[in-house]
Amino acid sequence: MAVARFWFLSNLSSLVPVSSQSQSSPPPKFSTGKICCRKTEAVIENGDGSISRRDVLKSLGATISIVSSGSFIETAVAADLIQLRQRSDFLSKVKSSLYTDIKANPGLIPSLLTLALNDAMTYDKATKSGGPNGSIRFSSELSRPENEGLSAALNFLEETKKEIDAYSKGGPISYADLIQYAAQSAVKNTFLSAAIRKAGGNEEKGNLLYTAYGSAGQWGLFDKTLGRSDTQEVDPEGRVPQWQKASVQEMKDKFIAVGFGPRQLAVMSAFLGPDQLATETLLASDPEVSPWVEKYQRSRESVSQTNYEVDLITTLTKLSCLGQRINYEAYSYPIKKVDFSKLKL
Repeated sequence: MAVARFWFLSNLSSLVPVSSQSQSSPPPKFSTGKICCRKTEAVIENGDGSISRRDVLKSLGATISIVSSGSFIETAVAADLIQLRQRSDFLSKVKSSLYTDIKANPGLIPSLLTLALNDAMTYDKATKSGGPNGSIRFSSELSRPENEGLSAALNFLEETKKEIDAYSKGGPISYADLIQYAAQSAVKNTFLSAAIRKAGGNEEKGNLLYTAYGSAGQWGLFDKTLGRSDTQEVDPEGRVPQWQKASVQEMKDKFIAVGFGPRQLAVMSAFLGPDQLATETLLASDPEVSPWVEKYQRSRESVSQTNYEVDLITTLTKLSCLGQRINYEAYSYPIKKVDFSKLKL
């Protein structure tokens, strides 16, 4: 009631006909009648500068309109907050499922990283087509030379997908989302494993080290990308190099084509094949890439790996959204309304 009364008076005062007043004329005098949102016998006189009954009614109508629109806004905001909570809860469960499954199958990590990279690297800037759209799930695309050896990773994710879809209340998770969040979990696993090694193999101390000095807080933007849609057709051939056979120049050209450069190529070395050190040895032969390779190798030897981890997270976040329109309502669901008339009190 206090808010409504405040808006009413604010609108009322704005109706004073300023144009009819001169600087030298005295301020208008109003009657002492009270204006309120109920029938009253008080009448406001119409004199110079006074407010007419019509103005009052207009003001009342404007006030009701404002209050009504405010209620709609509040409802919309509440709905948005509910959706945010639903998506957040769902994503937490997804990440937990992926992390648990990947931790039990660490040998698949290199393939999971390459799977995410190759699904995204079909992006073509000129046509705005391709990208991380889940097209790699189709056998005709998965069987291409650049995707050799990745079928085990996809089969692994198929099983995790069944688990996720079983508890999802907002529909099945898209392959596009699943593949990119699997890469996130795989990367987190490598970060945590490195911290445990630096803690002398003590898992508890390693977890503490990663929590205190690691990059766990840098994933916020990546986590907002939930909502990729699956394409229903394969992406064109010839867009993704065979990383283990490509020259450094070919790799650079592809990274440049999607909007990256030598720095991003160097930080994504773990995505380019099963042997990261061998890949970095090759990349270091290029004068443009070599300084970045050396920088990230030094960073990985430090306690926190800050430079390496932050740059990798930033690059993966950009890569995982190439050409995609994120549906920020994905995986939300309507809340079942309670029929209070059927409740027995």
